[in-house]
Amino acid sequence: MTSLDDRAKLLLKTLVERYIADGQPVGSRTLSRASGIELSPATIRNVMADLEELGLIVSPHTSAGRIPTARGYRLFVDTMLTAQRQNLHAPELVADQPQRVIASAASLLSDLSSFVGVVTAPKRSSVFRLIEFLRLSEKRLLVIIVSPNGDVQNRVLFTETDYSQSQLIEAANYLNQHFSGMAIEQVREKLRTEVDSLRSEIATLMNAAVSVSSEALKQTEDDVVISGERNLLSVTDFSSNMGNLRRAFDLFEQKTQLMRLLDVSDQAEGVRIYIGGESQIVPIEELSVVSAPYEVDGHVVGTLGVIGPTRMAYDRMIQIVDITSKLVSNALSHKKETP
Repeated sequence: MTSLDDRAKLLLKTLVERYIADGQPVGSRTLSRASGIELSPATIRNVMADLEELGLIVSPHTSAGRIPTARGYRLFVDTMLTAQRQNLHAPELVADQPQRVIASAASLLSDLSSFVGVVTAPKRSSVFRLIEFLRLSEKRLLVIIVSPNGDVQNRVLFTETDYSQSQLIEAANYLNQHFSGMAIEQVREKLRTEVDSLRSEIATLMNAAVSVSSEALKQTEDDVVISGERNLLSVTDFSSNMGNLRRAFDLFEQKTQLMRLLDVSDQAEGVRIYIGGESQIVPIEELSVVSAPYEVDGHVVGTLGVIGPTRMAYDRMIQIVDITSKLVSNALSHKKETP
């Protein structure tokens, strides 16, 4: 951690706050006025030179003023950020289908921040409550998997054997009777050791069914909902550099990198902040990510966040992400009364 005296800290804090507010390089005179401490222009210039040498600020082009570097923002966020609770008018998220809650949350993050909102869809439970088979045609079946919360996944299964309806019922009954409520991975393990008593063709069918069920339940874990990418077009720091814009939009399109970043975030408690290229996963110097995990019934199931320029009001973004995380947790944990 960079060691600074109180005077240097105050000047760096003031410089970052002024630059976030105005978007203009901050000169010595502005810094002297805004910091409220009586220092000679020469002293301020000396402190600025020290901060520049430490890699915390930089002088862009020919401007006399300075702007923070990603390292300067990091120090500011870690040690100087005083989050003022603002009155955010965040509408409640209505308890609904998880996909709708997630889409609403991404839009809400984007609207409140004026940047990009991202939310990973809740990781589905790999536990099944019920499996059924439907014969579609010769050697072609539909496997229907119902999760404990009533979520239904269908997968078509091509088989080498043409199964009769009674064989399909026998296989489904065995799975439901012996394995309902277990995770698919456990079922796969138990099938390896416990199906000696079953006829080999039924065992083969059940193993195939468990494989497609596992794929069906995992597939939706990789969903990332993104809202407000176009907001970056109106961010001056970005719109002036087509290369950065293109890289940002490539990132949103691929989503895989974002998933990796957000997967790491959901293992952490509270709000996480990645500044500039420091996450390696969003390797764009001018982008920052503010993220937080959200829960369903007390268990972390996904992550949400705001992606915007490094010049963002971090205190406000922290609040937006924190509040939205609580709203999503409440909406998804809400137990509907059955009529």
